[in-house]
Amino acid sequence: MNFALLILGPPYSTQASASALRFARAVLSGGHGIYRLFFYHDGVHNASALVSTTQDENNLPQQWGELIEQHQLDSVVCIAAATRRGVLSEQEAKRLGKGSGNLNPGHEVSGLGQLVDASINADRVITFG
Repeated sequence: MNFALLILGPPYSTQASASALRFARAVLSGGHGIYRLFFYHDGVHNASALVSTTQDENNLPQQWGELIEQHQLDSVVCIAAATRRGVLSEQEAKRLGKGSGNLNPGHEVSGLGQLVDASINADRVITFG
């Protein structure tokens, strides 16, 4: 089965991101696929390179990045939600006159059309948040 995951929750103030990450790992270890990860609303903070944690905490954005890289997952961050929340690619930062971007590698910014595409092409869309 091929899944699309819609992550709406930020890394630390809700369980949504951690639950989505555990689900994604279980899906992949069970031999299933992930068509796309789509980070939306406050979930875009999971793609920020500026999130810092203490040594005894889980760094969820880092763990997302490792999972994306390890499994070559398609990870999309909603451009409108990200821009409003200060999560910017280098290209968007330049376009908006900001000093630099802070989007973690492995993620791309795009629009809601990518979510619609995931809904059409995945067997199931699971929402976290």
